[in-house]
Amino acid sequence: MEKTTIQVKGMSCNHCVSAVEGSVGKLDGVRSVEVNLANGTVVVDYEASSLSLDAIKEEIEEQGYDVV
Repeated sequence: MEKTTIQVKGMSCNHCVSAVEGSVGKLDGVRSVEVNLANGTVVVDYEASSLSLDAIKEEIEEQGYDVV
């Protein structure tokens, strides 16, 4: 398992948290997702052998947020 913190711009409410946590959490290989609105971060615990960091970032961007 690998744990990474991703800086994300554009998240401002509980809907943003639900959108990101829900979509990233459905990716195969993701163990947990935690959004911190105050810091503008998304912490993802995932299986690096079955999921790339780029795929996680793309999923966040597909929800309408900017990965820094």
